[in-house]
Amino acid sequence: MSEAIKNTATQGAEQAAGTAATSTPAVTPEAAKKPTGANVGVYTHKFKTPFEYGGATYEELTFNFERLTGRDMVAIETEMQMNNEYALAPEISRNFQSKMAARAAGIGSDVLDAMPLPDFNRITNAARDFLLSTGY
Repeated sequence: MSEAIKNTATQGAEQAAGTAATSTPAVTPEAAKKPTGANVGVYTHKFKTPFEYGGATYEELTFNFERLTGRDMVAIETEMQMNNEYALAPEISRNFQSKMAARAAGIGSDVLDAMPLPDFNRITNAARDFLLSTGY
């Protein structure tokens, strides 16, 4: 290989490496709040405004999905069946995800159902992300 070709190849590689090192991806505020692969099993949700339900005020809730067991999954399915509700695919069923999130936080599913929609969506999305991360 000629010296000119080697130099051109080296310069191109250096420029590519320099470009990759100096460019940083933009992280949106929503993406920053979303759990990552390392912490997808525990999600802490902070309410923009305190949420009141049943005489309790919630400013923050922690959902520990990692502590759930197979019994919890079966119990959620059984509870849904007793109410003539079915989740053919729990990873896309908001009803299943909300019941799972409630168990992970140690609250009743009625508390989650009464939350403002943006909070409900973020929490059930965290439940879905957890299900998908475990290979469901």
